[in-house]
Amino acid sequence: MPVVTGTLVLVGTPIGNLGDLSARAAEALASADLICCEDTRRTGRLLEHAGVNGSRLRRVDEHTEAEACDEVCELLGAGATVAMVSDAGMPAVTDPGVRLVAAAAAAGHTVTVVPGPSAGLAALAVSGLPTTRFCFEGFLPRKGRARAERLEQIARERRTTVVYESPHRLRACLEDLAEACGPLRAAVVARELTKLHEEVVRGTLAELCEWSHGPVKGEVVVVIEGAAVSGSEVTDDELRAAADALVAGGASRRDAAASAAAAHGVSRRRVYNLVVDDLRPASK
Repeated sequence: MPVVTGTLVLVGTPIGNLGDLSARAAEALASADLICCEDTRRTGRLLEHAGVNGSRLRRVDEHTEAEACDEVCELLGAGATVAMVSDAGMPAVTDPGVRLVAAAAAAGHTVTVVPGPSAGLAALAVSGLPTTRFCFEGFLPRKGRARAERLEQIARERRTTVVYESPHRLRACLEDLAEACGPLRAAVVARELTKLHEEVVRGTLAELCEWSHGPVKGEVVVVIEGAAVSGSEVTDDELRAAADALVAGGASRRDAAASAAAAHGVSRRRVYNLVVDDLRPASK
């Protein structure tokens, strides 16, 4: 007798603007036999916006995910289709869903995904910092040795780093990053992405610490420039990207070249020549 397997569908949902829900995501939610979600009220409003009615919802958050695995796998074993959403963004990425995916996959069920908005990738894209290689840290440990070790790792990391933070802990996060990475390390704070009051603030960690003294509201992503390599190792592309990020933050090309050169331990002329070359018309 053939084994009946169901399908677990991870569905990415808007990080703020409901208009970002894709037609395929709405279709996946409408056709699911069960929708697992962090907050049934919040997901209910999303379904109402998408015109999806009569869906069965099951709360699956950090407190209930472990116990939900057996119920969901039983439904999958009967051939059901179960959708998993988080409050915003992609489930299983700093949100519930990891255990559910592991349990479904271990039981031999199909696990698929309908991709959607990502606050981390959106912030990285608008940051102006290098994006070819980056690392995603999610939320940092709140305190203690674990936090100190993570900050030390970020300080040494040569790739651009993406961190999530809550608004009321942002100032402490920036101050800790400035202490670990140095106050002149370039960084970007992106908050309320895709929403009415979206804001992207660029500067050094010292400048962002000063900015964060005022009230900050909404979901926050911090993007941090990678650690500098020695002057003999740094490439022209990396120097150009560092200078471009400073120009995007409002610095003049001359000042950006000076700052990027100092941060990477190379001559100011080398970086300035790269910046000037970008302005010269291509030869015919």
